[in-house]
Amino acid sequence: MLGARRLLGALRLCSSVSCPRPRASAKMRVRDALRVQDASGECVTVQGWIRSVRSQKEVLFLHVNDGSSLESLQIVADSSLDSRELTFGSSVQVQGQLVKSQSKRQNVELKAEKIEVIGDCEAKAFPIKYKERHPLEYLRQYPHLRCRTNALGSILRVRSEATAAIHSYFKDNGFVHIHTPVLTSNDCEGAGELFQVEPSSKIKGPEESFFDVPAFLTVSGQLHLEVMSGAFTQVFTFGPTFRAENSQSRRHLAEFYMVEAEISFVESLQDLMQVMEELFKATTEMVLSHCPEDVELCHQFIAAGQKGRLEHMLKNNFLIISYTEAIEILKQASQNFAFTPKVAAIDLLVPGVGELFGGSLREERYHVLEQRLARSGLTKAYQWYLDLRKFGSVPHGGFGMGFERYLQCILGVDNIKDVIPFPRFTHSCLL
Repeated sequence: MLGARRLLGALRLCSSVSCPRPRASAKMRVRDALRVQDASGECVTVQGWIRSVRSQKEVLFLHVNDGSSLESLQIVADSSLDSRELTFGSSVQVQGQLVKSQSKRQNVELKAEKIEVIGDCEAKAFPIKYKERHPLEYLRQYPHLRCRTNALGSILRVRSEATAAIHSYFKDNGFVHIHTPVLTSNDCEGAGELFQVEPSSKIKGPEESFFDVPAFLTVSGQLHLEVMSGAFTQVFTFGPTFRAENSQSRRHLAEFYMVEAEISFVESLQDLMQVMEELFKATTEMVLSHCPEDVELCHQFIAAGQKGRLEHMLKNNFLIISYTEAIEILKQASQNFAFTPKVAAIDLLVPGVGELFGGSLREERYHVLEQRLARSGLTKAYQWYLDLRKFGSVPHGGFGMGFERYLQCILGVDNIKDVIPFPRFTHSCLL
């Protein structure tokens, strides 16, 4: 009875006076932990994958990365927390105190109190080896694992940041984002290199088709953007496009991403060129501001000398030159951009990449389009396109930018297959 009374008294005391409780451990991303300036023993939990292990007699050192930054967080622990499962590639959860590091290489480190292995990694069978700088060609064999390397991690973080920067540019400049369809009955490019889409199960009638017209994976959102520019003036889209090109070159993919814009009331190529240049520079400056370490890694280990070329591109205006002059510049691997006007169209050519932008003023004259469609026998199929010129037509133009080629340009990556998470090309559709 006496014991019960004492327990009851203790509970009452806790209800009136706060009793000490274990400190809650807040989850923290590696990037955020590294940014802490005055670490004073905060209790935090970090989750990620082991990038290095160094075990000494009394101290265990780990470097853990969760993909949020190029730099890993150093974990310092008592050697009693060591285990055979703590290997390169293993996933872990580490709880401890974030303290100021005694090393000059990093500002903070995590003094571990508990290390839990979430998933072990068999180091001998793991295709990615510790301290080895694998060639990008080798890593293409493992699209499901290559994102765990420093090189691909940096490229994909830059890709993510560039995506956000492009959307930010268009939003800040009053463009409306349009989700153009992936399935279409149009062949915008007219090249015939299309993927035709059919259902896997057969339709009841032998002469029937799912859409009643041939359907394809889109090669461009231009025609749909032209529709929308007649209502919103400035529009853009950013999504996947497809080309059934029988090519395995370093510049071509069967599936890639395109940034496309269409602008009403535009009457000169100069107006289009200004938007192209602003888009490129604004996007690149944001990437350099938010991902400096990732860009630096690419410039240092993948494309030596690209940093200077990129700085030159950002400081200088784009050049307007003839097509012949542009080809000669590309042959000489010049550092300059080259705009090549072709009638009412213009291309932006970049050494080592080729065509980055392509744009043109659209034909808005009804009778001219009507005659061309009639000669091609396409009047019925494209009557809707004539309607755009018939009802409130305005001069307009637009352009497209290959997103993967943009990444090649700013990072200096030679092969386009290394700047997209899962490359699709002839004879290859892994995962």
